Amino acid sequence: MKVAPVYAALERRGLVEQRLVHTGQHYDPEVNDVFFSELPLPTPHIQLGIGSGSHGAQTGRALMELEQVFVDLGPDLVVVPGDVNSTLAGALAAAKLHIPVCHLEAGLRSFDRSMPEEHNRKLTDHLSSLLLTPSTDGNENLAREGITDGVELVGNTMIDTLLANVEQARARAAWLDHGVRPDDYLLVTLHRPRLVDNDQLLAATLDALDEIAVDMPVIFPIHPRTRKRLAARHVQPLRVVLTPPLSYGEFLSLQIGARAVVTDSGGIQEETTALGTACFTLRENTERPVTVTQGTNTLIGLDPQRLREIPRMLEERRETVVPPLWDGHAGPRAAEVVERFLGEPDLSQTAAATG
Repeated sequence: MKVAPVYAALERRGLVEQRLVHTGQHYDPEVNDVFFSELPLPTPHIQLGIGSGSHGAQTGRALMELEQVFVDLGPDLVVVPGDVNSTLAGALAAAKLHIPVCHLEAGLRSFDRSMPEEHNRKLTDHLSSLLLTPSTDGNENLAREGITDGVELVGNTMIDTLLANVEQARARAAWLDHGVRPDDYLLVTLHRPRLVDNDQLLAATLDALDEIAVDMPVIFPIHPRTRKRLAARHVQPLRVVLTPPLSYGEFLSLQIGARAVVTDSGGIQEETTALGTACFTLRENTERPVTVTQGTNTLIGLDPQRLREIPRMLEERRETVVPPLWDGHAGPRAAEVVERFLGEPDLSQTAAATG
């Protein structure tokens, strides 16, 4: 969702040859293959099989395999999105081969050093020659760390993907498939280990959601990680509607129709802000504070009991705005920056996007 708008814009312009590398860090077909079928991305030119594992093992495998990929391809620039283990592995592999790195979605900070993603995004920024930020706070965070060269505010490329699909998703009316009315249900997505791997927190979360579901339908597409935890505990909530993972289009449709969304996902915080849908985030912090200061997001901490306050908080909605440059044109702006960085590109120059 982050890469597709940039890849598509560069492809339209036709000045840079691209190779898409998929590490396979996210490998479940239910949450992976559907994105390639729904977004303007080709089948990856190179498909690795990194798979799951500890953070060290996963990063190490990706580092070794990506190093060989970059040796074989010889790219002039490696573009890495986001903050997953493959992001850091791609940046490290390229930097050690003296290949410039472009970090897409640079500058985000939660200031929580217990989050593996925080180390990934910070280290990747310090390895990068080109840093494409989604919002002004990213530029400010980088400047505090002494990074000013190569920083470009381009906007949020993931919102490009959302806006390109929003009307089709609205017409899809996925809420009808679940027997609920628009603006009358709560949509839930949870997957972070700090929550779902904690039996006590997970049980308390399901109890609170079950209580809400007495008066407001609750739809909960289950992430594979969360599904495994529920299966291990033999837990089945009474009223919450559990579904398999949904395609991008179906989930977007449900976000459009929801009264509110409960999440621990960074990307969902951004999407709900762009859609104007209320969002309640089960985390103590966020690397996307603009969704709180300007958007529809409310941090409720890692405290499932506060879920019970959602009906009241929905009655106290505040005025919100969509952040600047979340306008559907971040991909073309990023493409222009990439081309400018490469100089006067010709078809002998290659950008390898890895994710």
